[in-house]
Amino acid sequence: MAHAAEHAIEETTTGLNHRKMLMWIFLGSDCMFFAALIATYMVYRGQSLNGPYPNDIISVPITTISTFVLLCSSFAMVQALAATNRNDQKWIRIWLLATAFLGAIFIGFQIFEFNSFKNEGLTLGANLFGATFFTLTGFHGAHVTIGIIWLLGMFVVAMKGRLGPASSLDVEILGLYWHFVDIVWIIIFTLLYLIAGFDTGPAPLAGG
Repeated sequence: MAHAAEHAIEETTTGLNHRKMLMWIFLGSDCMFFAALIATYMVYRGQSLNGPYPNDIISVPITTISTFVLLCSSFAMVQALAATNRNDQKWIRIWLLATAFLGAIFIGFQIFEFNSFKNEGLTLGANLFGATFFTLTGFHGAHVTIGIIWLLGMFVVAMKGRLGPASSLDVEILGLYWHFVDIVWIIIFTLLYLIAGFDTGPAPLAGG
């Protein structure tokens, strides 16, 4: 009876757990923030008065590899939740750590890319491309970093044997956040690298 009452308290009037509902609300607001950043980038793409421009420095093959790594981390996150539901303590730890490790590799690629861009003369204040690019990708990188810290914290909890079917919601909520970060990156990769990456500079003035 007490368990049923506790379960009822944790649910909203929609029947959705209140913690999961709060995560969905957070992700919805975060989605709008990313949408604003992406829209800003697309509005100002190709309008930088001076280089370097996207096609001068962007390496699609390298970023494709880092994107694949991040997608693999989503698979690992799914497996971590599955292991939690079946109370497989060994694989809970392995998959959580694997997800964090793959996320760290993605951040490593991003640091390498940022450093390469800096060596090519592209900085946050170099031009419109630099300002919008570093703001958007840097904000996403911060989200991935927060996710890695969260994963490592969950790994510590798993090492203490405190994760299992009864606490699977904790892993599920973490998974929602991680999958959201991955989906946002797919959009960023498509728009910034595969499409906008062909920008060669400002559009010529009419009659020029």
